[in-house]
Amino acid sequence: MLRCKGVVVKVASDTQHGFSKPVREQITLIEGHGVEGDAHAGQYARHRFLARRWPKRANLRQVHLIPVELFAELHQEGHVVGPGDLGENVTTAGLNLEYLPLGTKLHVGESAIVGLTGLRTPCGLIDRFQRGLKRKMVRSQTRVPKFRCGVLGIVVVGGNIRQGDAIRADAPPQPCSPLPAL
Repeated sequence: MLRCKGVVVKVASDTQHGFSKPVREQITLIEGHGVEGDAHAGQYARHRFLARRWPKRANLRQVHLIPVELFAELHQEGHVVGPGDLGENVTTAGLNLEYLPLGTKLHVGESAIVGLTGLRTPCGLIDRFQRGLKRKMVRSQTRVPKFRCGVLGIVVVGGNIRQGDAIRADAPPQPCSPLPAL
């Protein structure tokens, strides 16, 4: 069984459907719902496109996580991006999030557990945030995973999380499937 350790760098949430999210001192995860007070929280899809097309579709995008290491890579490529800028709720360090398998459980802080459901695909609004950034978030067809926009998950067990909280990743039993694009 794969075991990985990391740390929470920053947390963010927003009640509005904007692109970026303001950084907070702490966020509260609610089981089966998502980040308390966040525009993407809820039992059913809250992403604007998905909610219009399939309003009763299960919300597999309750929590968005991005590795802080991505920001350093993007900086080397000419983009300045920080925690919350790409709409993530949790910025992590020390985990290769996009390489974790489907169904991995992230134990965050004292009690929260997030079950990974997929890779985040780059939003069309990303180039409004910074021109040319969307192209940098998509890898060539031969590289896996194709997207490097972080991962999405559902809240399995609720709890408060904040900067400095430990993260432990527990992969499901073998054989594992890679995270699908959501």
